Amino acid sequence: MKSQKNQMDAFGGMVSFIPADNTFECAKKIAENLNLFTLAESLGGVESLCCHPSSMTHASIPPEERKKSGLVESLLRLSVGVEDVDDLIDDLNQAIG
Repeated sequence: MKSQKNQMDAFGGMVSFIPADNTFECAKKIAENLNLFTLAESLGGVESLCCHPSSMTHASIPPEERKKSGLVESLLRLSVGVEDVDDLIDDLNQAIG
């Protein structure tokens, strides 16, 4: 079985974070204000993607059930793609404000 190191020079990355104010509204606003990260439920691609599980992939699960399973309403998940890292950082900074 080949390792990633044998197949490629650089690696993709997944990042999850919770905004400082830890609110559903703030996380949704950040996700909606991103320009380079595309909102997507599936995070498997070469482009940078963002998912807000509480309003996307897990929206059909009642809030109390999400809470029981440990899913924080303000969680954001990013799949970092092939775009320039500085451009992605700038996009996150402007979206977070």
